[in-house]
Amino acid sequence: MIDLKGKKAIVTGAAQGLGLAMAKGLCSNGVKVCILDISPNLEQVVEELRKQDYDVTGLHADLSDQDQLANVFQQAVKLLGGELDILVNNAGIHKPMPAIELPVKDFQRILDVNVTTVFQLCRLAAEEMKKKGKGKIINIASVLSYIGGFNAAAYSASKGAVAQLTKSLSNEWSSEGINVNAIAPGYYVTELNRHILNDQERLDSLVSRIPAGRLGKPEELAGTVEFLSSAKSDYINGAIIPVDGGFLGR
Repeated sequence: MIDLKGKKAIVTGAAQGLGLAMAKGLCSNGVKVCILDISPNLEQVVEELRKQDYDVTGLHADLSDQDQLANVFQQAVKLLGGELDILVNNAGIHKPMPAIELPVKDFQRILDVNVTTVFQLCRLAAEEMKKKGKGKIINIASVLSYIGGFNAAAYSASKGAVAQLTKSLSNEWSSEGINVNAIAPGYYVTELNRHILNDQERLDSLVSRIPAGRLGKPEELAGTVEFLSSAKSDYINGAIIPVDGGFLGR
């Protein structure tokens, strides 16, 4: 059995989709979770989770604002009782369009949110975790950490960077009891993939390449997060784990 009761976690971008599913998975295992999200629905999401007797709180945060990031992080740690065991860097943005049409400012913002913010939060979390001599950092990469995707130049670049960042940080912090790993989700039924879900021809083509024969359900990601958050994964460092219905193995 995975024992996470009493652990404290920050999960970014968890007001919907994959982040929400992962936050629920942690909560259901007794983890106290603080959600960082820019969504106006954050309070409603937190309230719904509390109705399920989950120990959860939330902070509105614009994770693209690097100047405010450290302050928001410290607020989150305070809400968790002054300690941190788990960080799940899930928040990310995407603007699907041809590379030649993508404004440079949008390319840069995607890199800022998907990479620079992840780097910053990893460092802040590591400082807290070093006090306890242990901790779990889980970054959310993507199958596009491995392949180029389509109309996804900035997103693919950012997720490739997340994978390499995860490996590099694991080299630095593993000896201090901090496990840094990443999950590479495939294609899931989420708002981020709305452009695919609304294009039946592309959706059918994509599903035909997935051995499982379907897109994933967000809740199917929770088990991997729970495992990587637990002592069961103490000797796993710098791994990028695909959870993709077999897409990358095709």
